[in-house]
Amino acid sequence: MADTATNTIRATFETREAADLAVEHLVQQHGIARPDIFIQSASDENTTGTESSRGDVKRADAPHEGEIEVSVDIAADQLQAVQRSFGDAGAIRVSGR
Repeated sequence: MADTATNTIRATFETREAADLAVEHLVQQHGIARPDIFIQSASDENTTGTESSRGDVKRADAPHEGEIEVSVDIAADQLQAVQRSFGDAGAIRVSGR
């Protein structure tokens, strides 16, 4: 019998660029639909991450007020592979079970 349990996994990133790369890994390597992936500030502040990345280096309206969180609900049998993908994309923290 297949395991149909769903797990929410979250990863935090220092830049929006790294978060976007993680989303691409989820979509291309794991077949997760983009509407099922959520990207948001890891805090209550509006932010593009804690560091500048290529697209926001010279933008005055790109605040660096905190980390970016990517979250997704996945099947239990995808947990280790998705955790590894988040790490490969530059996650500074990964949580979920």
